[in-house]
Amino acid sequence: MAKNSIEFDRYIERKAFDNTKDGVKGLIDAKITEIPRIFHVPQDTLPDKKHSVSDLEIPTIDFASVNVDTPSREAIVEKVKYAVENCGFFQVINHGVPLNVLEEIKDGVRSSSPSLTWRDSISCYMAPDPPTPEELPETCRDAMIEYSKHVLSLGDLLFELLSEALGLKSEILKSMDCLKSLLMICHYYPPCPQPDLTLGISKHSDNSFLTVLLQDNIGGLQILHQDSWVDVSPLPGALVVNIGDFLQLITNDKFISVEHRVLANTRGPRISVASFFSSSIRENSTVYGPMKELVSEENPPKYRDTTLREYSEGYFKKGLDGTSHLSNFRL
Repeated sequence: MAKNSIEFDRYIERKAFDNTKDGVKGLIDAKITEIPRIFHVPQDTLPDKKHSVSDLEIPTIDFASVNVDTPSREAIVEKVKYAVENCGFFQVINHGVPLNVLEEIKDGVRSSSPSLTWRDSISCYMAPDPPTPEELPETCRDAMIEYSKHVLSLGDLLFELLSEALGLKSEILKSMDCLKSLLMICHYYPPCPQPDLTLGISKHSDNSFLTVLLQDNIGGLQILHQDSWVDVSPLPGALVVNIGDFLQLITNDKFISVEHRVLANTRGPRISVASFFSSSIRENSTVYGPMKELVSEENPPKYRDTTLREYSEGYFKKGLDGTSHLSNFRL
């Protein structure tokens, strides 16, 4: 009975918070010194400094020479292959997205924060059917449209390199509609007065094929590597790339989708823009499974076939509970 009462109180408090429409930023503007109970997370999910690895860095790959000549491209493909097979994440520099475009979208998201919902996020599909300009917040409208064009172009290159890293033709992943849909989520994380009691985002892996993340200089992103949390330190002008669950599934574990989280911080606000590449969820009934080019008698399929819609519905129903949804599809 006591447990039900606690859950009910939590629901009431969450509902009341949602109804204010002020978001987390509204709490900070009110100069709170203690965060509401609804933002407390279980003790076993909170950061444990003794399990963090500060001396390990995820790979940084320079794309400057990717189209210069064949040897240069092959060298980059090898670096990409190593990164996605071993840690699932890497940072990219000289990626083709102008620095002013990166700064403009961060500034736009920062300016839009007063009008955000309780999640302090802006979420919209920028492809294949982008919203009209009027449907986007005025303060970051132009920046979101311009940035999404560059991210789509970068995604095209990334899927070519990933295809080549599999030893396949460069167009293979694109032909599977891996970049048909682009979901962009812009996050605003205000400074937190009690970061030891909560998280910016709980431990999870992405349900996409691929994610491209722009983060500012505040930091807080960590990936889980060999049972230890590793900081993904911000690198000026860089973009973070990580493999999603669906790419791990179709590559039959050749590439790995890694769990990650975002720590709360007394510094801020922290701004990030996550761009998720996938096939279209809304209208797509395409069945995906381990690619036939990557399976054999010696390396049989490790996952059952599914659709992106089925996978995503289960993913969101499960929520960010710290467990991998991908394990539910293992054979």
